[in-house]
Amino acid sequence: MRFPPSILDDIRNRLPISEVVARKVTWDKRKSQPAKGDFWACCPFHNEKSPSFHCDDRRGIYHCFGCGASGDHFKFLTETEGLSFPEAVERLAETAGVALPRPDPRDREREAVRVDLIGAVEIAAKFFEARLRAPEGRPARDYLTRRSLTPKTVADFRIGWAPDERDALKRHLVQNGVSEEVALAAGLLRKPEDGRPTYDWFRGRVMIPIHDERGRVVAFGGRVLDADQQPKYLNSPETPVFSKGTMLFNAHRGREAAHKSGTITVTEGYMDVIAVWQAGIRNVVAALGTAFTEDHVQRLWRFAPEPVICFDGDKAGVSAAHRAIDRILPLLKSGLSFNFCFLPDGKDPDDLVRGQGADGFLAELARARPLSEVLWDREVAGARIDTPERKAALEARMEDLVRQIRDDRVARRYRLALRVKLSELFWAHDRQGRGGDGRFGKGTGAPGTALAGPTAADIRPPDDPELATVERVLLGLCVEYPDLYEAHIERLAVTEFRVQALEDFKRALYRIAVDLDGTSVASFYEGLDGRFYFVLNEVHGDETRTDFGAVLPRGHRLRERLPILKFHPGQTFVECCFEQMLERLSLRALAADIEHDMANVGAETGEDAVARLMELSRELNRRREELARREQELAEEAKAIRRATTGGNAAAPVLFQ
Repeated sequence: MRFPPSILDDIRNRLPISEVVARKVTWDKRKSQPAKGDFWACCPFHNEKSPSFHCDDRRGIYHCFGCGASGDHFKFLTETEGLSFPEAVERLAETAGVALPRPDPRDREREAVRVDLIGAVEIAAKFFEARLRAPEGRPARDYLTRRSLTPKTVADFRIGWAPDERDALKRHLVQNGVSEEVALAAGLLRKPEDGRPTYDWFRGRVMIPIHDERGRVVAFGGRVLDADQQPKYLNSPETPVFSKGTMLFNAHRGREAAHKSGTITVTEGYMDVIAVWQAGIRNVVAALGTAFTEDHVQRLWRFAPEPVICFDGDKAGVSAAHRAIDRILPLLKSGLSFNFCFLPDGKDPDDLVRGQGADGFLAELARARPLSEVLWDREVAGARIDTPERKAALEARMEDLVRQIRDDRVARRYRLALRVKLSELFWAHDRQGRGGDGRFGKGTGAPGTALAGPTAADIRPPDDPELATVERVLLGLCVEYPDLYEAHIERLAVTEFRVQALEDFKRALYRIAVDLDGTSVASFYEGLDGRFYFVLNEVHGDETRTDFGAVLPRGHRLRERLPILKFHPGQTFVECCFEQMLERLSLRALAADIEHDMANVGAETGEDAVARLMELSRELNRRREELARREQELAEEAKAIRRATTGGNAAAPVLFQ
C-alpha cells in the first residue's frame, strides 16, 4: 500500500521522533536538552560507550556520528525491528492517532481473501495441536521426545499432528464454517485431476506452523515419522498468503534477537531452528526448502549486515552454499555480505546442540568464513594453472565474477583481494615447479632463482615490539579488508613502518593496487620480490594444516593477533580499530620528530622554534590522551560484541596480543 506524503508528514508532526527512539535507547542526561528537542544516547546500531547518537525532534531525524546511521521515524522501526515500511507506518499511525486512507475496493477484496485464508489456516493449526495432544498423537509425541524437544518448545512453536486419514481436517474445517473453496486456496486440501473429492494436503505428519513476520500462521511444514518415507518434509503449496521464495521460518521470533545481537544464523531446516532456539540461541531462521532468492537475501539483511549461513559440511551442503553465493554475489553492497559455516562430520545444527549444547554450536559459528573465501575455494578447487593460458583462464573467470557485483566499491575490494590471492597462487605453483617449497622466499622471483626466507638483515630492530605487532596487524587488515586499504591508501603510503620487510610489503601492495591496476596478474606476479609472499603469509596467514590434523583457515595469523575478529565484528568497528592503529604509528613518528628537534635545541634556537616545539608536545599529549580514551571505548565495545555473539560464554577478547 502506498501512503500519501501528507499522511507521513502528519505522523511525523504528531509523534516526536524521540518517543519512537526512546523505546530502544536510554538518553544521556548530561548531553540531552529535552526542552530544545535535542537528545543524545549510545547508538542502538553499533556498540559504543560514549553517546554519539543524536536525535533531533525539530527536524524529525536521528543520526549517529560514530557509524553514520541516520533516518526518520519509519526507518528507525524498519532498521531496529525488521518491520516492512507499510508495517512501520501502520504501527506509528496507530500510536499517533492518525487515520490511514482506506484502500481501494480491489485492495479491500484482496485483503478480505487474505483474512479468510489466514483464518482457515489458524483453524487448521489449532486442529493439529489438538490432535497431537489426543491419544492418536502418541507416536508423534514420542517422536518429538526422541528429538529432545521439551513440552514448552512444542507449545511455543505450536507443533501438531495431522492424522493419517483422507479427510479428517476437511471435515473439521467444514464444521467450523470454512468452505471447500477457501480451504483449497489456503493450501489445506488437494483436488485430484480425475474429479474425485478433495482430500487433506497433510496426512500422517508432524505439523510445524510457518508464520509471517506479523506472527500469523500462514502455512505448514509436515515431517513424516518414518525417515524412509518420501518426501520427508512437505510444505504447503504457494498461496496468496504464503510464498516459499520470500518467507523465512521463525523470522517473527528471530528478528528482535538478531537486531540486538547484530547477527542472524540461517539453517537448512525447521528442526534445526527449533533445536537451536531451544538451546537458547534465538537469532536463527531457515529458508523453506527452496533455493536462496533475492528476496531471502534482502530480508536477511534487514535483520543483520552479515548473516551466517550454516549448512552441513557434506557435498550437498557445500553445493547449496555455492548456489547461494551465485544468488548473493550481484547483490553485495558496502557493509552487507554473508558468512558461511560448514558443520563437521556430517552433523546438522540439531545434532550439534543435542550433543554439545549451545557452546558447541556457537564455537562452530565462530569459525564461519566470509563469502569471499568460500567463493575463492570454489573457483580454485581443481583448477589447473600449469600453463600461461590456464592462468589467464582462471583470472578471466575471477574477473567475470567480480563484474557481477553491482556495487562499485565492493567490486573494487574483491578485485584487489583476488589479485593478491592469484599472485600468491601463481607464485607458489611455479615455485613448486622450480623445486622450491612453494611458499616463502627472498629474491627476485625470477625463474631458476634460489629463494630463502628473510634474514635478520632484512629487519630493522623495532624500537617498540608492540608497535611492530601493530604494523603486522595493519597489513593483515589491508589484506582481509581491501576496502579499508583503499580508503586509507594515501595515509598508509606516508606512514613509515620500522620493520623493513613490512615496509617493503606495504610498497608492493601499493603497486598492485595502483601501478599495476590495469595489468594482468599473470604478467606481473613473478616480478614481485619473493619476500612479498613470505610477509603476506606472516601478516595474514595461508590456510594451513597443523601437526594435529586441524585446518587453520586463511587469515589465522591476523585473528591470532586481533582476536576480536573471531567474533565477526561489524565493518565500522574494524575500521575504528584500523584508524586507531594508524594513529599509534602517526604518534610514534611525531614523537620521534619532537625528540630529534629537542635534542638539537641550543642557545641559537629562536623563540618561535621553541614555542612550536612546545605546542607540538602539547598536541602529542592531547592526541595520546584521546587515543587512550578511544582504545578503552573500543575494548568495551569488543566485550559487548563478544557477549552478543556468544551469549557471554566466551573469554573476553583483547584487541591485541
